[in-house]
Amino acid sequence: MGPGFAFTVAMRFLREGRMQTLLIIVGVAVGVAVVSYVSALIQGLQANTIRRTLGTQAHLVVQPPEQRALPSLALPEGTAVLREVQARAQRPRTVDNWGTVEQALAALPGVTAVTALASGSMLAVRGEASRSVTLAGIDLEGYDRIVSLRGSLTRGVARVAPGEALVGEQLASDLGVGPGDRFVLRSGGEASGTFRIAGLIDLGNRELNRRSVFVSRRAAQSLLGVPGGVTQVWAKVADPFAAEKIAVRASRQLGLQVESWMATNAQMLSALNAQNVSTGMIRVFTALVVVLGIASVLVVSVVHKRKEIGILRAMGATRAQMTRVFLVQGALVGLVGSLLGIVLAALLLWGFSTFVRGSDGLPLYSVSMSWDLALKVPLVATLAGMLAAVAPARSAARLDPAQAIRV
Repeated sequence: MGPGFAFTVAMRFLREGRMQTLLIIVGVAVGVAVVSYVSALIQGLQANTIRRTLGTQAHLVVQPPEQRALPSLALPEGTAVLREVQARAQRPRTVDNWGTVEQALAALPGVTAVTALASGSMLAVRGEASRSVTLAGIDLEGYDRIVSLRGSLTRGVARVAPGEALVGEQLASDLGVGPGDRFVLRSGGEASGTFRIAGLIDLGNRELNRRSVFVSRRAAQSLLGVPGGVTQVWAKVADPFAAEKIAVRASRQLGLQVESWMATNAQMLSALNAQNVSTGMIRVFTALVVVLGIASVLVVSVVHKRKEIGILRAMGATRAQMTRVFLVQGALVGLVGSLLGIVLAALLLWGFSTFVRGSDGLPLYSVSMSWDLALKVPLVATLAGMLAAVAPARSAARLDPAQAIRV
């Protein structure tokens, strides 16, 4: 018996049981298509969610220490007293020695960009229209390396020169202004300033577009009453999912509160983890169905081919060779079915991207099958096919040639 014996016999058995072979290959293809399609959809959804989240915030944020309200009265030990301590309204708190903090943060391994900003709440006024907004005083070049304002520009120019501002599209609509128009920013105190709108931006979130105003850092420092100070230092890291570890290291080194985007969005990450668990369960159960389907077909094949197996054994085929025949059958069914399943999943993903649209007429989100998924699924399906063939193969190898021929 030559080296190609197992493959030749396996192919012959599969061709003879055409209907059974076709049905099990279709079953494998459908199972693989479901797993691949659902996995690609969830990967696309998660990537889109994370991209939208990180598109408007830093990976790390250095915050100034909180001011705590302390009792103003000290009494001798053992004196009973009832007291109520009320925290006063917090004024903008600043990061001490923020230039040194920037340098120390930039020196940490994994940090790719750092910028400082002065931010706080303001009132945007145009005529009789007014809106509560979040003011961010930025260095445009540094900020753009972390959050792309230039990429979010829809009208005008991306510039925060003295006396100019970038505002969200929705805020501009609420105030009835556009590029070139002027509006007033007022703080809770006496400070106010008039700014010309240089450009409108779309941050991908309606609420952010309704309350975002960007000016130069110096202008914001003046309006917020923190001359020369900043309220936060932002940083971007190479691996967003390493942000929490870097935040812990930075907090320990700087002695300041450093919060990662993972801590800020803990609920979102929990939901994404739950999605991963659900996807994993779908994969496991689909693999079990595929394994049981292939195993059942091969068991029937062993029963139907008892005489042929006996003849092959009588002609000199060893038990190991007969075992390989059915292992090859399982592998071929798994491989062919998985390749067809990948093609079917690709067609389903194309249909999703082409025909499923949001209310704005654009695709809901970008979705595609990764090479990693396209290579792993056929490999796993082929191994599953071989695993399913183990029991039928052992059963075929144990057949006694004389008894099998007499049946």
